[in-house]
Amino acid sequence: MPRNKKRENNFAEVNPLHGKTIILGVTGGIAAYKACDIASMLRRAGADVHAVLTPNAREFVTQLSLTTITRNPSHCEQFQAQADWRPEHIELAKKADLILVAPATADIIAKMAAGMCDDLLTTMILASSAKIMLAPAMNPKMLDHPATQNNLATLQNHYRYDLIAADYGELACGDFGTGKMASVETIVAAAAACLLEHRTLAGRRVIVTAGGTREPIDPVRFIGNRSSGKMGIAMADAAYARGAEVTLVSTVEVDRAYSVLLVETALEMQETVEAEFDGCDALVMTAAVADFRPLGFSNQKIKKSVKEDFSLELTKNPDILDLLGRVKTDEQFIIGFAAESEELLSNASQKLKRKNLDVIVGNDITVPDIGFGSDDNAVIILSADGSRENLPRMPKRAIAEHLCDIIAARFSTAEKEPASAD
Repeated sequence: MPRNKKRENNFAEVNPLHGKTIILGVTGGIAAYKACDIASMLRRAGADVHAVLTPNAREFVTQLSLTTITRNPSHCEQFQAQADWRPEHIELAKKADLILVAPATADIIAKMAAGMCDDLLTTMILASSAKIMLAPAMNPKMLDHPATQNNLATLQNHYRYDLIAADYGELACGDFGTGKMASVETIVAAAAACLLEHRTLAGRRVIVTAGGTREPIDPVRFIGNRSSGKMGIAMADAAYARGAEVTLVSTVEVDRAYSVLLVETALEMQETVEAEFDGCDALVMTAAVADFRPLGFSNQKIKKSVKEDFSLELTKNPDILDLLGRVKTDEQFIIGFAAESEELLSNASQKLKRKNLDVIVGNDITVPDIGFGSDDNAVIILSADGSRENLPRMPKRAIAEHLCDIIAARFSTAEKEPASAD
């Protein structure tokens, strides 16, 4: 047994990217000649590499070269005849763990930022849920141009694409400056780090709650809130992409590869989350759970009366976070959310301590165009260890990725800590 284990460890060291599928996107810049070296090094690291060229890239490197090096057919034509009915860009997109665009010209960066898809590579990028990584290469003035900088900011901050910074040096045009594509070794190392880091929650079980609960008054009416569930769904997607076993407890119906348990009321959410909680490593409670519910329920639709006023008697719902914060083990990690209309920092800090949470994410619901119903938010993150982070307006998926980083770091630290002696 020890010999076999050692052999497996050696194999992992020599082939760290074994089992990973990388699509190498090659665009029309002089640095395209380095694509062959990148493909070779990735394949020697164990990756299954598929090259996709833009039409202009063929002016600098041939498909035959990349086919020979990757040992897979290289691709360029968007509408090339297929051996079967499956669309080529969809099939490639489904295979990919990472799409690495090297070199990434100003043109391809602009197209990606605008969501254009007029060739096989850009079409495939839109059709893929894989991680996207770009290695820009262009004239320094082109890289510094506000249009290019805005496009890069969009790709980084809104789409969460990773950039491999360009180097300083002499470029093919003879100019000196920042714009030279990073070295082959740097690009391959960044790709490997991206793929290995992307499994940081593998083996962990994560429960996420999403949406706003509905507390029924009669068969057609309910007490609810403005939560869209977007933050919770983004969180569940991000955790699943990092290898976690995810259970989403949601008031919003979504079709996902991971388990989705639909609930409607606060009591249903409490029952479902409590049933799942003992076996989980982390709970991320993004759902907006109603604080109150009607004391009674009318089986028939309540009719209008001649009276001007109508009284509805309410009773408190259980505080799910508070209940689970009391019973969580030292090995479990809980993140709560606080949507506040005033004194955000004070209220969030109090909730963090009162409910025995590890982290709380607060947002100001009075700020227009973010939060409820929006794809973006701006939040403050408070941790039980006293740390504090302010995240400016960004997509909810970007916030979710940041929270996944926090969860992964917590478990990584716990694994490194020596067990205490009895």
